Amino acid sequence: MGGIRYNVHPLFFVVGFYYALTGRIFIFLVYSITALIHETGHAICAERAGYKLNKITLTPFGAIAKGNIEGLKFYDELKIALAGPLVNLAIGLFFVAVWWIFPEVYAFTDVSAEANFTMALINLIPAYPLDGGRVLSALLSIKFGAERAFKVCKIIGVIFGSALIGAFIFTLFYTPNVSLLIFGLFVIVGAVSRDKELKYVKIYSALNEESLLRGMPIVRQAVSKNITLKTLIKIVDARAVNEIEVYSGTTAIKKIGQRELTEILKSGDIYAKLEKYI
Repeated sequence: MGGIRYNVHPLFFVVGFYYALTGRIFIFLVYSITALIHETGHAICAERAGYKLNKITLTPFGAIAKGNIEGLKFYDELKIALAGPLVNLAIGLFFVAVWWIFPEVYAFTDVSAEANFTMALINLIPAYPLDGGRVLSALLSIKFGAERAFKVCKIIGVIFGSALIGAFIFTLFYTPNVSLLIFGLFVIVGAVSRDKELKYVKIYSALNEESLLRGMPIVRQAVSKNITLKTLIKIVDARAVNEIEVYSGTTAIKKIGQRELTEILKSGDIYAKLEKYI
């Protein structure tokens, strides 16, 4: 519900210029597009779980999704974390299939397939802020709690990022690999600055004056008091003024207007039943 804002970090152009000078601009662009597709996969899955991404920023390190994930349950967190790699794996297999059927297009499909497979596999590494780190954090949270899981994943991320930078330094004696340096910095910065800006935020429908100036339809729906906010979020129309009639069994017990609905969806627990807030 609602659009995702896409932004480009200024350093993206600096690094892009470097790759252009070294004759690798096509590869740089393919990997950048792959990163955007990866984060969009997270966004779509998050929206279906009742959460959304505020913004996706394309950086020289990849793409970064921003928002707030507090209160997200284990199963949904795993689904959202794995959505990005799974999208890349599916796209990679698609390009392999195209190459298999039409061998003459190999020159155009090999880089795309390689980029998607690489993006998927790298993100499954158990180091935050990579998706594997998010999965590890969710698993550790079950046994040790969220705070301790956060610390463990943060340490692993810093160690992994430092190892990548060490590998870059080693390549200076042979053929410098700047990609190792960039990726190492990305992992370290992500691990150190893990806070609300790297998470998801709840979705809720809200009125705004600009939409009202254009005119908005009114959507009326009837729901049970036992419906969860997570399910309610899915049926609310963000492009309309919503009116919800709540039923207990087959008896109508309350009408909820747009303003009250917005407040409930904005501050409520998405896993709680609607009756808790009426």
